[in-house]
Amino acid sequence: MLKRILNLLPHALAIFMAIIFMDSLRYKFTNAPETIVIFQEKLDNWAASWGAAGLFAQTGLFSQYVIGSIELLASTLLLIGILPRYRHLQAGGALAGLLVMTGATNFHLFTPLGIDPNNDGGGLFVAACIVWASALLMVSVLRRKEFLILVRRVLAIFAPLPQS
Repeated sequence: MLKRILNLLPHALAIFMAIIFMDSLRYKFTNAPETIVIFQEKLDNWAASWGAAGLFAQTGLFSQYVIGSIELLASTLLLIGILPRYRHLQAGGALAGLLVMTGATNFHLFTPLGIDPNNDGGGLFVAACIVWASALLMVSVLRRKEFLILVRRVLAIFAPLPQS
């Protein structure tokens, strides 16, 4: 029974993370007021205070569209990775999710964004922390072998061809 649970856990986490990411897309891709507050009013104003205005604006390097696109990619890889042949992609999706959520939790903790920017009781921050922990578990334990396969495949792309 425990083995069955451990076999299904990565898929359950992948589906959970994908749902969280895809749910956030309706806010990020539609210019929802909550997203405007987070990215343009709080984060971009904070960035402007140290000379990096526009960093979080709609056309900025860390705009809602860029972050949303990475979340969409992570969701896609997590779900495709349910198929046995593509398990390494699930590890890649977990890595993308881990990177995005590392940024999210850090911005919540160390900028004026704060833990409760939308007066939702900190739900957004809690979700980011849970997804971060799930992604870390996926990359470091549950899909560690697949992650190493993915790393080897990516590195092989950049390996020099043998001289003949």
